[in-house]
Amino acid sequence: MARHSSRPSPKPRPSNPAGTPYAGDESRLVVMGRILGPFGIQGWVKLRTFTETPDGLAGHREWWLRTKAGWRSAALQEFKVRPAAVSAKLEGVDDRNAAELLQGLDVAVTREGLGEAADGEFYWVDLVGLEVVNLQGEKLGQVEELLRTGGSDVLVVRGERERLIPFVADYVNSVDREAKRITVDWEAGYDV
Repeated sequence: MARHSSRPSPKPRPSNPAGTPYAGDESRLVVMGRILGPFGIQGWVKLRTFTETPDGLAGHREWWLRTKAGWRSAALQEFKVRPAAVSAKLEGVDDRNAAELLQGLDVAVTREGLGEAADGEFYWVDLVGLEVVNLQGEKLGQVEELLRTGGSDVLVVRGERERLIPFVADYVNSVDREAKRITVDWEAGYDV
């Protein structure tokens, strides 16, 4: 005769998708998305991408996830842009429970994994930290971040005060990544 226990059976423990810890310089990681939560029951995750196109993460097979314990590797198996969501299947994430454990984690790739930008184009990560000077040689500060607006991207430059400079040819004279300098046609006294 079978005996029934009043205790609930233990839940199966979800697999651990976190791979090896990141051993390099963390400043070389570029956050390109965030896991919003599970997508379905087969371990897929729903993503918010911070890339120019929704499939910007699809070509990167090695992802780095920011966990409480630090950056951990994750291998991309499949990637789909669907009408309902951008979604991905990671190695070792085989059910909804495992996908739930990843909710809220940032997704990064290495800067080296991005490759070189085309002529006249720049990755935002390459602009952050560059010194900004105007045509008169006055130092305006450093690029702290970039903002995406409806019309154009905007450099957030912090020095003795914050300046918002549109990243367009009318104002940006040159970008010299080797010298770590952006030269702009922008007066030090502009209030914008």
